[in-house]
Amino acid sequence: MDLQLPAQDASKIDTGGCKSQRKWRHLPCIYTTIASPMSSKAEPLPASAPPTRLTITDRDAWKKALATRRPIVVHLNADTTWLVQLPRPASDGRRSTFNLLIDPWLQGPQSDVASWFSTQWHVVAPSVHTLAALEQLLREVDPNSESSATEDGAYIDAVAISHEFTDHCHRATLEELPRSTPVIATDKAANLIRSWKHFDTVVTTPGFPGPDSAVPDLPSWLSIGRVVSPGNALYYHSAIVIVFDSDTAPNSSKREAIVYSPHGIKPADLKSIQKSGVPTLALLHGLHDVRIWMSKQLNLGGRNAAEAVRAAGARYWIATHDEVKKGGGFISLLLRRTVHPPPPKEEGAGYKFVELGSGDGVVLE
Repeated sequence: MDLQLPAQDASKIDTGGCKSQRKWRHLPCIYTTIASPMSSKAEPLPASAPPTRLTITDRDAWKKALATRRPIVVHLNADTTWLVQLPRPASDGRRSTFNLLIDPWLQGPQSDVASWFSTQWHVVAPSVHTLAALEQLLREVDPNSESSATEDGAYIDAVAISHEFTDHCHRATLEELPRSTPVIATDKAANLIRSWKHFDTVVTTPGFPGPDSAVPDLPSWLSIGRVVSPGNALYYHSAIVIVFDSDTAPNSSKREAIVYSPHGIKPADLKSIQKSGVPTLALLHGLHDVRIWMSKQLNLGGRNAAEAVRAAGARYWIATHDEVKKGGGFISLLLRRTVHPPPPKEEGAGYKFVELGSGDGVVLE
């Protein structure tokens, strides 16, 4: 749950009188500052080619990306809804790609507590308007479309939910899915989703690392867990860890992890991932530092992310949860934001930074 403001228009906010110019009258009053560029002190890596990007409107490029047999992440909106496509190991014996949907919110507003408290709308249009449209796209690009769908015809294999807030756990969007779709959700989100009585299987995300990180209804080569900052009673600053076997992993373990932390997580809490022995392929973490005035910090922002990506040993840092959203409500009056620019492009950064627009994707090589 956060309220976004366009970084490029921060100069249009009068931080003394808190009066926006006419163009931005629909936006809540938020004090915004622009931080100086971040520096990178990571251990150097050999120079390499820029990551392979794609857009879902280019079906041929998407098919070529799938043919690499490497994981693909696609930004379905400009905020924090993601499609993660994982290549199935040859031993799986089913279709070539496992499609995991994360924090889906497509159409309509999202509101937490009550509309007077916090309500938001997308300003940047999602790249797909419905999950049925996404299913059709997945069918079109799948190399074995005639035999690839599950028994109920679905191409979305599972859903992961990171938080109970409705910009992550949007009921109208989620209920577009078939009842048979497995949902893996954090504690409060799982209880909320169960109360809807729509899905047959709702599993509470287990802790990571732990003996119970395997999740029912997921293939044996895939597990989803959660890392939580100690003392964080609301589980706000946490991370979802997606661990999968890979025939094309650039390491001897043949296992890789994608870490998703839309609000951010303290770097020290990610050391458990390195200790697990599973190399981190990518960390999804936002640039914007958002806090409630004189109170709780919400999104930890880019400076925290720069340290977190090194703590996790990630090869990619992918920005998330930084959309410019139209919003209102009481909570918007209390928000303070620092917009961190992307880290400078320099050799030896230790990771590749990627920003993706709505409908854009990247191959994690």
